[in-house]
Amino acid sequence: MLINNNEYFAALEDIKARIKIAQYKAASNANKELMELYWNIGKTIISNTKYGAKFLENLSRDIRLEFPDIQGFSVRNLMYMRKFAELYPDFQKVQRGVALLPWRNNLTLMSKVKNDAERQWYIAQNLENGWNNTILTHQIEMKLYERQAIAEKTTNYDKLLPSPFSELATDMLKSPYIFDFIERREGIIERGRYQKAV
Repeated sequence: MLINNNEYFAALEDIKARIKIAQYKAASNANKELMELYWNIGKTIISNTKYGAKFLENLSRDIRLEFPDIQGFSVRNLMYMRKFAELYPDFQKVQRGVALLPWRNNLTLMSKVKNDAERQWYIAQNLENGWNNTILTHQIEMKLYERQAIAEKTTNYDKLLPSPFSELATDMLKSPYIFDFIERREGIIERGRYQKAV
């Protein structure tokens, strides 16, 4: 007998939501463990620099022999793990920030953002907005940090607009999606003024 009533569907939706939450938590915890592992491997590599490049080659080979079904231990990735541990020497900070991001996002941050303050800003934005790696890369390439964090944002919205609208307009200035949607902003005011004068 099929149960086809609102009470059943409500219970089903609740269970489906719980499954999705549990899946997310499991993936998130696995990611944190992986970031901690990579950070610790990076620290080990740093403490064995006296052996040079041969250390990484041997390490990569021996790890892959021991764990043939696990990817991510190429010489190149081991070099990134070292850089990861160098960039974030305090593991407490790692746990609160970059450990919450997928490895691909961390690779993007390490390779595309050289300034520490800028990198920290992108980490915070990534966590707040839930960007995947494609969006993070796009935001970095579009220089979101320069536009949002360090650019002067003086407005007169609070003087010209009533209260709820002034806050909305100010919030729109902070939205990377708005500015990416309106790709070409130069000359908008000038064109408006020109058309009125004509």
